[in-house]
Amino acid sequence: MKVFFDERQLGHAPTHYFRRGAAMPHQEQPQRAEILRDMLIGEGFEISEPQDHGLAPIKAVHNPDYVDFLPDAHARFVESAGPDALAIPTMHPGVRRGKEPKDIHGQLGWWMTDTSTPLTEGSWDAAYWSAQTAIETAQTVATGARAAYALCRPPGHHAMRDCSNGFCFFNNACIAAEHLTQTFKKVALIDIDVHTGNGSLDILYERGDIFFCSLHPDPATYPTFYLGHADETGEGDGAGKSLNLLLEQGASQDEVLALLDKGIAAIRDFGAEALVVSLGFDMAADDPLAAVKVYPDGFAEMARRLAALNLPTALIQEGGYLGPSLADNAKSFLTTFREATA
Repeated sequence: MKVFFDERQLGHAPTHYFRRGAAMPHQEQPQRAEILRDMLIGEGFEISEPQDHGLAPIKAVHNPDYVDFLPDAHARFVESAGPDALAIPTMHPGVRRGKEPKDIHGQLGWWMTDTSTPLTEGSWDAAYWSAQTAIETAQTVATGARAAYALCRPPGHHAMRDCSNGFCFFNNACIAAEHLTQTFKKVALIDIDVHTGNGSLDILYERGDIFFCSLHPDPATYPTFYLGHADETGEGDGAGKSLNLLLEQGASQDEVLALLDKGIAAIRDFGAEALVVSLGFDMAADDPLAAVKVYPDGFAEMARRLAALNLPTALIQEGGYLGPSLADNAKSFLTTFREATA
């Protein structure tokens, strides 16, 4: 199974964000990717750098104006606020009416929904190469590989069409799925990160060629809130093509696996020809953002069940933070998937 990663993805190094009214250390650290990278090397995976596919595949999914805002946003912020200020929005337009302002502080609020995606000096390169890693993985699958894994960091599944959200700048999984539609008529995207794939839902809600399924706790009471309710099933061409499967907080491994089976059955019913997996190891019982209780053997079983779909599959890394079992969970899933698709 081919693996892709670019060291420039380590350049995004946020220190703090605001949660529950307080500044706290940022959970999405470069060490996450280093731990996964080192595990992959230790397990004999060969890691390749992605090619540069340019901005076009990113802009096929995201508002081009949002994409164009990001490359120099941090430099403009530092010029305005100084190097010690935290590059996060401090004002928002509320309902998106009016026009994008020209001032960098107003623009941050226009294109960023929360405080979780502070810009640092290396954020643009990290987000760009995270997206390129996903594109390369999709291209590898589209040209005949049974499976490939994108070690994407920062993650992507909370990023909406025209804004960052929840640690995410570009929606890597949707970019990969869009790329696969150039080869396959029907693509499925299943999100097994513990948080709602709210950005993916936003992007895919009216599409009939990409089926979207997300397993997550009820967004009425668990972040990222707002999107991911059971009655959100798609509109227009996408009617019936979105499926949100809700877990109770504290759900057991068996309960997670039972819900995964429902998602897999729906993918079969859709007639998917290729699969994208938003792969989050924050389903782990000991993850710093834990809400359910999955253990290494559970991740291995998730891999077996997804591999049994027997579809060309692009695995796109999402969450999974600096908990004690991160490497073990990743090892269980990825080595099992490799064996099942060899």
